[in-house]
Amino acid sequence: MLGRVETLFLYISILAIVMLAVMITGNVITRALFGVSIPDAIVIVKELMVAAIVLPLAMATATRSHVVVEFLATRFPLRVQGRLIVFGSIMGLLALTPLIYAGVRELLHAVESGEYFFGDMELPKWPGRLIFLLGLAVCWLRFLVLTVQDIRALRAGDLRFVTGEGQIEEGI
Repeated sequence: MLGRVETLFLYISILAIVMLAVMITGNVITRALFGVSIPDAIVIVKELMVAAIVLPLAMATATRSHVVVEFLATRFPLRVQGRLIVFGSIMGLLALTPLIYAGVRELLHAVESGEYFFGDMELPKWPGRLIFLLGLAVCWLRFLVLTVQDIRALRAGDLRFVTGEGQIEEGI
């Protein structure tokens, strides 16, 4: 189930990137040819960027595609590398927790107050806040799943998660 949500979020982020390209290109063309810009283009681009950046985080986590310091970590024994991976996942959980808390507060405030962006279309702020919160929450959940799986694997002496064997099938 989590893998399906991650895949859906990845596809939504791809769609957001395509929409970003169309919006920016369209805005440049309408300005150059007609001297007008698309209403609230800057706001729409900012909100699409949130989706493009935050939604694929869980998939990047599931495939263990985050930036790592391999030149140092690979010099340690596999068991130590496994512990470092678990430590990194726990740090990910701890780092995302206050962001999720702030995201919940921002979303609730935007919904309760009816906040909107000042502009021609007066777009509401809550959709971007919701996307941000959902992206981080699913990433947090993936970190939790990886942490539990990796601790179990370490205890069982199965270090395939360190070497990357079976990563895609088991991680998603």
